[in-house]
Amino acid sequence: MILLGLGSNIGDRENNIINAIKKLESTGAITVKRYSSLYCTEPVGVQDQPEFLNVVIEIDTKLAPSELLTYCLNVEKLMGRIRNERWGPRNIDIDIITYHDIVMNSRELCLPHPYFHERNFVLVPLSEFAGEIPVYNGKTSTELLRECTNDSSVIFYKKLKL
Repeated sequence: MILLGLGSNIGDRENNIINAIKKLESTGAITVKRYSSLYCTEPVGVQDQPEFLNVVIEIDTKLAPSELLTYCLNVEKLMGRIRNERWGPRNIDIDIITYHDIVMNSRELCLPHPYFHERNFVLVPLSEFAGEIPVYNGKTSTELLRECTNDSSVIFYKKLKL
């Protein structure tokens, strides 16, 4: 299972996410298989910023993990993402959450994402379509959510329509 997490807290957050997903699919290198609803979430890290909208998508691709990262970063750049501050406000953020069972830890990419199992804003949306599927260390997103000590707010916003 290849999972991406998308978030936005600047501008038209919903359209930013929809446009990012469309751009990811636009060349045919990525196919979206399933996706969660949109969730309104508290910022993590830097608290003094607007709330995010977040979604988790499952994709299919023949791109290698490093190629997928480059592809995602290019979509962010095309959409005008500016990286001024770690965990700061952004119009679009695309994270690779998992890439099948691949484990890697390089300067550019860590798989699975090193914090996803600790973040409600990933686990709640993921549970919508992968609740009982093992996603991390043999555990399902439902199990990870039960074990998660993160108490940040994750509120259903609306169904995503692509």
